[in-house]
Amino acid sequence: MFITFLLFFLSAATIYFACEFFVNGVEWLGRRLNLSATATGTVLAAFGTALPESAVTFIAVVFGNSPQQKDIGVGAAMGGPLVLATIAYAVVGLALLMNRRKKSLAERYTITVDQKRLSRDQAWFLVIFVVKAGLGLVIFSFKPWLGVVFLAAYAAYVWRELRDEGDDEEEELEPLKIRPHDANPTMAWVALQTVAALTVVAIAAHTFVAQIELIGVAFGMAPHMAALLLSPIATELPEIMNALIWVKQGKERLALANISGAMMIQATIPSALGIFFTPWLFDGPLISAAVITMLAVVALFALFRRGVMDSRILLSVGLLYGVFVGYVIWYFN
Repeated sequence: MFITFLLFFLSAATIYFACEFFVNGVEWLGRRLNLSATATGTVLAAFGTALPESAVTFIAVVFGNSPQQKDIGVGAAMGGPLVLATIAYAVVGLALLMNRRKKSLAERYTITVDQKRLSRDQAWFLVIFVVKAGLGLVIFSFKPWLGVVFLAAYAAYVWRELRDEGDDEEEELEPLKIRPHDANPTMAWVALQTVAALTVVAIAAHTFVAQIELIGVAFGMAPHMAALLLSPIATELPEIMNALIWVKQGKERLALANISGAMMIQATIPSALGIFFTPWLFDGPLISAAVITMLAVVALFALFRRGVMDSRILLSVGLLYGVFVGYVIWYFN
């Protein structure tokens, strides 16, 4: 257990350290590609940090030798959006409150983002997620072919994000970490730092997932429960780390864009893989995960659309994950 806990803390620290390099690199990459700050978060950063958990789903559903292994992939496809819609947003809310605790009440709670644009992201996600959840309740012969629809939906989302520049102001960039004295680093240096950091994040995230499952089992959790409750949190850790770093830098626009973009990936690419290679049928915990995710997203959509979202409300959304945990513990016991 000592080695397990040591690897747990070392991999978590490595993810945070590597994410510092990744967010710095991806900001420069967005600048080089003439993307807005929001598009940089929703497309570039989200796609990069979603690769580890998408790989988990791919390996489980394609190469899994048993129904139990394939179920892990389906659980990851459903657990990822739940964690992002609850815990990730709550972490951003908490980070905003902590970073602004010495400011006035108005400044402490205000979120400086295009809330209308974020509400559109929630609407896109909700439509796709409702279809995704509905397919988990029915059986019909051509269901696997519908995975193509989810891939097409993500392609359409990316196309819209890249075309919609919005009214983003240009973010002030820190020097590229591997070229601190270069005021205008070339694309080669930017790409090198971004890809290298992402590789380290992926390796560390894989190690972190393995340790957190071992810790869950060591404390008496059934393997299926540990995979359902703990693994999604672990696989979404890069997105959460990115959000913390960007909030710390005063760039909540990028933090929230990264989460909403990652949610879109989680609603489409892992879902397509699951629909292609598994029966895609839900049990009680998966249905509850879908219901709570939809409740969280409906609340986020309504509040962003009205322009009244603040850091306190973001923090409170995390309570819905506690409801899910309570249900899963009751279900397995």
